[in-house]
Amino acid sequence: MPTYDYLCEDCGYEFERFQSIKARPLRKCPICKKNRLKRLIGSGSGLIFKGSGFYQTDYRSESYKKQAEQSEKTDTGKTDTETKPQTRDTKSPDKTKPNTKKKST
Repeated sequence: MPTYDYLCEDCGYEFERFQSIKARPLRKCPICKKNRLKRLIGSGSGLIFKGSGFYQTDYRSESYKKQAEQSEKTDTGKTDTETKPQTRDTKSPDKTKPNTKKKST
């Protein structure tokens, strides 16, 4: 259930109310008791993804994957591994500096 923000246009009282989506907006101000409440448009809560990650291909069916692989082979005539360039495994030079601190006695 969402939280809605309300503002009384008469006395300026602003508050939040936890309501069902199906509930009608409030009209009567709890402070001045006049029917001048207005439901404010809020930003809502942010969308939170929990877990290691979400990718477009996470939920693809096996038939979709096979069809995509098949169409890729017919388009290029090569498989995915044949079209990728090979990379050499090169190590960057070790950039560690020797310990030059002097011991204080």
